[in-house]
Amino acid sequence: MEDRKIAVKEHLPFMLIFPAVLLYFEIIFHIATVGWRIDSSLFYVTLFSISFGAIGYLLTSIFKSEKTNYIITIVIMSLTALVFLIFYFVYKQFKIVYDLNTVFGGAGGVLGDFASEMFKLIFNFDGIFKIVLYCLPIVLFAIFGRKEKFFRPRRANKFYRMAAAGVIALFYLLGVLFVSLGSSSALYDKEYEFNSATGRFGLMTGLRLDSQNMLFGNSQGGFETEPTDTPVGDDKPDEPIVYKDNVMDLDFTKPCSSAIKNLNDYVSTLTPSKQNEYTGLFKGKNLIMISAEAFSAEVIDPVLTPTLYRLANKGINFTDYYQPASAGTTGGEYQNVFGMLPMAGGKSFKNTANHLNYLTMGSQLDRLGYYGRAFHNNSYTYYQRNETHINLGYSHGFMGYGNGMEQYVKNLWPQSDLEMFEGTLPTYIDSAPFNVYYMSVSGHSGYSRVGNSMTAKNWDRVAHLDYSERVKGYLAANLEFEDAMAYLVKTLEEKGIADDTVICISTDHFPYGLDTNGTLGNMPYLSELYGYNVTNIFQRDHSDLILWCGCLEDEDPIVVDEPTSSLDILPTLSNLFGTEFDSRLMPGRDVFSDAEALVFNTGYGWKTSLGTYNAGKFTPVSEDTVIPEGYVENMKTVVRNKIRFCSGVLETDYYRYLFG
Repeated sequence: MEDRKIAVKEHLPFMLIFPAVLLYFEIIFHIATVGWRIDSSLFYVTLFSISFGAIGYLLTSIFKSEKTNYIITIVIMSLTALVFLIFYFVYKQFKIVYDLNTVFGGAGGVLGDFASEMFKLIFNFDGIFKIVLYCLPIVLFAIFGRKEKFFRPRRANKFYRMAAAGVIALFYLLGVLFVSLGSSSALYDKEYEFNSATGRFGLMTGLRLDSQNMLFGNSQGGFETEPTDTPVGDDKPDEPIVYKDNVMDLDFTKPCSSAIKNLNDYVSTLTPSKQNEYTGLFKGKNLIMISAEAFSAEVIDPVLTPTLYRLANKGINFTDYYQPASAGTTGGEYQNVFGMLPMAGGKSFKNTANHLNYLTMGSQLDRLGYYGRAFHNNSYTYYQRNETHINLGYSHGFMGYGNGMEQYVKNLWPQSDLEMFEGTLPTYIDSAPFNVYYMSVSGHSGYSRVGNSMTAKNWDRVAHLDYSERVKGYLAANLEFEDAMAYLVKTLEEKGIADDTVICISTDHFPYGLDTNGTLGNMPYLSELYGYNVTNIFQRDHSDLILWCGCLEDEDPIVVDEPTSSLDILPTLSNLFGTEFDSRLMPGRDVFSDAEALVFNTGYGWKTSLGTYNAGKFTPVSEDTVIPEGYVENMKTVVRNKIRFCSGVLETDYYRYLFG
């Protein structure tokens, strides 16, 4: 018995190494991505770290040879540190902790697509400092692991293996128990989202949940029963005109899989929105739809960007618009084009390459005989757009740099939006009605005069502004997009077709490249640009939607002051162009319909006319706002169902079943 006590005394320090190192890794990551915030998440992280750490102990105490165990310990520690560093540097670039699908999936993942940016992020003081912090315990163990008897990686006997197994089970169950009793229980299962989960439970638990969902399906379950009447805003008066429903004759009785049956059952219970006085306002007109790289409402200025100011104020004015940050540029594009949240992260757009994309504006207008084309002025294979963008419904396919765009655009970084429009506009302007889509690139980070050709080109136009160098660099880069829009509008007017052409502009994401180490509440450059301290995701993701047509310029402004988002673009355009669509198949809404306003994101946060639900807390619009009984829980159900619908459509190629 005395010998065992001595053995335990000598063995215990090595047993504690992995739990301690893993907790150390998690705390560094938490501070770097969430900030210096001490709350219940630290308790959850500690419990799960001990459980995961005990697994590490078992893996490193298998062999009789201490040398072999020593090597295995260093290898596992190093690989674990590498995982943390990869996800940290991805966060540093995008200000979101991306899931496995985004980091390693679609188009090679961000690791492949942003290799040069990652190089810059790593080889600076902060990057090297983080590497040193994560390497520190590895170096210490390498030095003392074989010299000090208390840290030597001895082989575990049956007693120690059983003890470690008990620790794994006990602390895992304790973690799950305390999570289920706390306010984060929904985030662990039915409202799981990787970025939020890592902030709450730690990176290792986030990776476990993400892997579990990828291998065995999403744990969120099926659709929930929604209340028959869920008020989201003030009651609207009865319409003096009886409008038809925006609905199609869909057959939900065809043979199908259980996953599609769940979608059918859900869609068939929804109430479609109605047509309205704006239905068909743009019928037969041309459409130029643009996803503008890192664009923001703050770019719009009557002096600095007069054309963008004109388009934003002489068209349809959106005063409370949001672009939920999800999966970088490809995620924002997905929202704009498909009207869905990218629930497979960075692989979402990629997964549509072989789908029937029946309801994109490209497909809808193509069925009406429009000339269609999609354009991008960066590499045509980036994010595998050469596979995805030829399947968006545009009759004449997709052109990027490498399959045609190089004849118009110089090989700079980033490339010029003005050159793209100057080169491509003549190719379709005489082919009315036309329907074209652009993904711009001139506003891309970083915003230095050395590393950004657009910032350098337009610097003299912003040098006098009262901003920091980085914010001025951002504005200078976006002036290339302003020049592109000036050329576009001028040419449309010269051709006499401005009144017959609709321009729709939305960003892909907030300007995450402004702050290299930003966390919510610590984004100085973004806050400088916005004019207020950015402390939550709705403040961060606010933007502006530009929806303009020359025919609106002499009319009284059309103002949409309810919350709207990029998911509302597709149903709104569908209604304005008078196409045949089913509003039940679009989780967003036609902003002119009787559907109530609802903005939501992949983290299950949402905003309505009555208030905002974020990070588990609902905040009414004002102290005087009357919140109906059960309202918040009802809206949480509505949002969960919409998110499951986004996921289900992507996973099942649902529109092929309905329309194929």
